[in-house]
Parts: sequence; C-alpha cells; structure tokens
Amino acid sequence: MKKSVLALFLIGVLAFSVVASGCIGGGETPTETKKEYAGKIAIVYDVGGRGDLSFNDMAYLGASKAAKDFNLELKEVQSKQESDYLPNLRTLAQSGEYDIIIAVGFMMTDAIKQVADEFPNQKFAIIDGYVPDKPNVMSILFKENEGSALVGALAGLIAANDGKDKVGIVLGIEIPVLYKFEGGYRFGVSWAEDYYKQKTGKDANIQILYTYTGSFTDPAKGKTAAQAQLGQGAWVIYQVAGAVGLGVFDAIGEYLQSQGKAMGPPFAIGVDSAQDWIKPGVIIASMMKRVDVGVYKAVEAAIKGTFKGGVVELGLADGGVGISTIDDVKEMFSSLPEDVKQKKLQELGFKSEDELFAKLEETRKQVPDWVWEAVKELEQKILSGEITVPKAQNKDQIEAIRNAKDWKEMMQLAEQWEKESS
Repeated sequence: MKKSVLALFLIGVLAFSVVASGCIGGGETPTETKKEYAGKIAIVYDVGGRGDLSFNDMAYLGASKAAKDFNLELKEVQSKQESDYLPNLRTLAQSGEYDIIIAVGFMMTDAIKQVADEFPNQKFAIIDGYVPDKPNVMSILFKENEGSALVGALAGLIAANDGKDKVGIVLGIEIPVLYKFEGGYRFGVSWAEDYYKQKTGKDANIQILYTYTGSFTDPAKGKTAAQAQLGQGAWVIYQVAGAVGLGVFDAIGEYLQSQGKAMGPPFAIGVDSAQDWIKPGVIIASMMKRVDVGVYKAVEAAIKGTFKGGVVELGLADGGVGISTIDDVKEMFSSLPEDVKQKKLQELGFKSEDELFAKLEETRKQVPDWVWEAVKELEQKILSGEITVPKAQNKDQIEAIRNAKDWKEMMQLAEQWEKESS
C-alpha cells in the first residue's frame, strides 16, 4: 500500500513538473522546438528527496508554481547523501546560469555558507537554514512552534475528552528545527490540559511520548516508533519526520483495522503539507508548513529584483504555518494529474473526489465542535500576541520546555529567550 502511494505520487509530480518547468534533473522536454524561457532556477533537495509527501514535495510545488508563473526553466537536483550537498550546489553555481539556487533543508547550511562565499554574485536561498549575514543568501525560516501548538492543543483535547492520558510525537533526525516542532506541540498539549480543566472542571494530565527516529527516509522506523507509542496508550500521534511519517500512518491504520474501526481515534496528525488525504479516517489534521510559499517568495524576489540576503521568518500571521482545513486538503489533492487522482481514489475505494472529501469531513466529525473551536481560540490568541509560543532552538531550550510544569511557565521561557536574543 505504502509503496503504491509513493509510486503514484512520484508519477504525478513527475508529469506535473514536466509541464510546469520543462526540465527534470536537467533533461530537456522531448519536443521538436525548445521552449524559450525568461530565466532559470535550480532546486537542490536534501536526502529525504521528492516523494516524501511533505517537506521536499512542498518545496517542489513552490518552485514549479514559480517556474510556471514567471516562465522559468526549473532544474531539480536530488542529493543521495549528505556529501552530495556541496558538489551539487557548487556545480550549479559554477554554471552561472541560474537566477537563484534553492537549497531545501537545514542540513545544507554549511554547504550554502561555503558556496555563497565562493560565488558572491550568485543568489541563493535555503529552507530552514540560518545564514543571517550573507548578502547573497536568503534564509527562509518558519515558526513551526506556532503551528505545532495548534495541533498539540488538538491532540491534547481529543485525548482529554476521551479520558486518555497519553499522546505521542514521532520525529526524524534530532536537529534544532525539530525542537521547534516538539516544543510547540508540548505547549499546545499543556494549554489543552488547562482549557479542559476550565471547561469541564476535570483534571487532565497528559503524558507526551516522543521518539527521534534518526531518519527522514525510512517509513519502517516511523511504523515501529508509532507501534511502540500505541502500545503505551498514545491516543494521537503527530508525525514530524518526512517520509518516515508514512510508517506512522500505516501503524495507526493497522491498529484501527485490528479493532474493527474504519476511522480513529486513535488518530495521526500529518506535517508540512495537507496530508489528510493519504489515509482518510486515520489523519485527523495536518500541521501545514508552507515550504511552497517560502520557495515561491524567494524566486519571486530574485526575478523581480527585490532579493535581499538575511532571514525571512514565516508564521501564523504570514500564512507560513497553520492547521489544515478541508479546503487545504482539496487543493493538495487537486495538484495531482487527473489520471493519478483517479488511481488514488480507486486504491482507497472511492468512486469520486466528493466521496473522499466526505470521508475526511466524517473523520473530523469524530471530534466535537468545541475542540475545533478551542484550537481556533488558541490560534487567535497567538495572532493577537496574547499568547507567545516558545521557540526552542537548542538542546538546553528543549530540555527547559520538557521540564516546565505548564504552558504559562513555557511562555515565560519564550519571553526570556526573546529578551536574550534582542
């Protein structure tokens, strides 16, 4: 099942990118007359690669949309291992052909720093990498802590409402950017405990099970981690692990099947893209990290002459992160070519897109309206500035959040860290 999903998705994005960019990995379109482009852009994927249904695929969607909108040729380069980052970036920069070269992922930070110095006239952008002081590098960061707080609140309230005391989070490689996800999730769960107490008068003490799998590419590791957390009583599991997360979805799907249930709880929460459609009935919502928006903004700036080096950080207020809606899921699913959509519908046992979306609506109705309204309330308080979600960026900071007694103490940490960094 999982391999089939990935295969279909890869076929779909491959077909779409040929139309949008005219170039896959540097190959030309098989037409008699080559299309005239206004410029060229390049994107270098991290080891997670295309087909992860989240981080890298969202980067591709942003690049392909920009290529289409601005009539650009898109060159895609896949990194098979970490040692590929530097030569991949250097080879592209040496050609002098690209309006901008985009590196996808924190792990390319050192490589970008080096190549940016070697080619000072080449514009670069990096997703999740912090390079604040180079005029030719735009660092695109996200407030994953804010979006993760929303899904943490959702997870905590679902568990509390069902009389459960554990939720989980399965993560990829232990790197600083993932601390922002974990810390935000912990904040949201703690806020949910307090909200539930005020609403019902009942105590909710929810333990958070967390696992760093050490991978973004191996779904089997996600499945094993999720199975262990389900065995310990996790009622909702948030995946923050790229393609590893597909294994989390499989584990919960199989658990529900073993219980004779067509949909959760227990539930999974997706990440980066609106992943709900991958396993209807299993995924209650997704924390959308709009990597596509970040990539598009970088290309747009390079093409329009407004490019500036430094840090661009996208949060709730910028549409950079958020909790998925059914409309978001429809948009993501609709980005697939028609033949791929039909194959996916057939695989899932649906006769039409309407049936798929009806199943997703039904899944969400397993959660009371007041829970969704509570999550919206938290979102509004974050947007208004009434609530500040901590942004853990190193080991000491995530440990401080893990040890905090409640969300108010976590918020004090957030305010303290902001003062220290200003």
